[in-house]
Amino acid sequence: MKSHIQIFDTTLRDGEQTPGVSFSFDERLKIAKQLEKWGVDVIEAGFPASSSGSFKSVQAISKALTTTAVCGLARCKQSDIDAVYEATKDAAHPRVHVFIATSPIHLKYKLKMSQEEVLESITKHVSYAKQLFDVVQFSPEDASRTEIAFLIKCVQTAVDASASIINIPDTVGYSYPTEYGLIFKSLLEHVKSEHKVIYSAHCHDDLGMAVANSLAAIENGAERIEGTVNGIGERAGNTALEELALALYVRRDHYGIETRLNLAETKNTSDIISRYAGIRVPKNKAIVGQNAFSHESGIHQDGVLKNPETYEIMTLKLVSISKNELPLGKLSGKHAFSEKLKSLGYDIKAEDQVALFKQFKAIADKKKDVSDRDIHALIQGSEHEQNSIYHLETLQLQFVSHGLQSAVVVIKNKDGNTYQDSSIGTGSIVAIYNAVDRIFKKESELVDYRIDSVTEGTDAQAEIHVELKIEGQPVNGMGIDHDILQASCKAYVEAHAKYVSEFIEKEGTRV
Repeated sequence: MKSHIQIFDTTLRDGEQTPGVSFSFDERLKIAKQLEKWGVDVIEAGFPASSSGSFKSVQAISKALTTTAVCGLARCKQSDIDAVYEATKDAAHPRVHVFIATSPIHLKYKLKMSQEEVLESITKHVSYAKQLFDVVQFSPEDASRTEIAFLIKCVQTAVDASASIINIPDTVGYSYPTEYGLIFKSLLEHVKSEHKVIYSAHCHDDLGMAVANSLAAIENGAERIEGTVNGIGERAGNTALEELALALYVRRDHYGIETRLNLAETKNTSDIISRYAGIRVPKNKAIVGQNAFSHESGIHQDGVLKNPETYEIMTLKLVSISKNELPLGKLSGKHAFSEKLKSLGYDIKAEDQVALFKQFKAIADKKKDVSDRDIHALIQGSEHEQNSIYHLETLQLQFVSHGLQSAVVVIKNKDGNTYQDSSIGTGSIVAIYNAVDRIFKKESELVDYRIDSVTEGTDAQAEIHVELKIEGQPVNGMGIDHDILQASCKAYVEAHAKYVSEFIEKEGTRV
């Protein structure tokens, strides 16, 4: 077995560039701690120069983690590199990731630079970064659409300037496995260095080949893979790290290399990202989807009952997925509830469990059995309301006439101030959303509205996801409640609150 393949997680940077996704300060810190628990080697915590919010988050993460390296992104600009240094200087293992575009289309239309100017910039900024950091990573952006001769020049220039990690981004998901693998093979053959250089792969999933391309890179000498949890990211997303990790584990007979990830934390990590991003994992998603270990065909079911290996190449236990849950009920007490939280991986102080227990009892009064998914939803909803600077206080609905509905919405901010307005609409949802728009004094466009049930059955809680465009900026919101209209209002208020938070506090601003 070779030494392990390094995992570079960019969920907090590239992943947060998913349209509508914006993690709060507290969410980023919790995600970083979970990623460290999962066992990633490096966390790209953000782009410090892009906003004060990103800088503060990277700084807090740097101080909080003890084993995982913390990396910040920087353009080939001295001020960007300085920002990464200041944000990560308290990290146990600070890193900087310097990049510049190298493809003809980027040079001509985005940078308006010649190849010679790009090479000069690489030398200048990688050398400068090396004065501040022991480990410097360099990326030629859009490498897969860069002529191989010029790409080799760029990488050689960065290595000569003391870059010890070279990342090859398939920035727009353009490449295919054979082609992408050959890029690594060519670089390893032609780039010379007197110091150890690690080659890394960063793939996007526009053509659905991000994981396959990453595996091809490994087969051709890559020693690090960059990606995100659940494959979130711009456009179609990035390499899904949980898929890559399990592919290497299950087919270690072929690859002869594995990650250092604690695979038992895989499902928990996936669930956390799903909750905070507001993006539900599709049922047919590999590894962590609800159907990943389900068997519908009678032939398959018969085979699995006789021997699971007939149709399952990995076990539920491997990624810590449990089908055997013991539901709670209205007679369950505080101790049983507390133990359930622990078993689900939550570390919540006793004083913070008081409000959660009250919410649990309210759910138990309406349902015979409160499942693990109900508990997850309860925590999720509570965290969303705690992190939001506004939350729904009361909602009243009334039929008017001619098919119109009237809605009165009252919201409260974290300072305890309340805001109220009313409106009418052609239906309950329209009336509610018109009223919320009036409160925030913003015109918004509802891009997507989705209803999911937390569990099966007529007594299931409703989980509502909305995506809005407010002044052209995409934001999403999530709300959970037994009442669909109440959940719908919560989701819409949260989306507006995220917009206000980003606009005022500059949290999560993307470049």
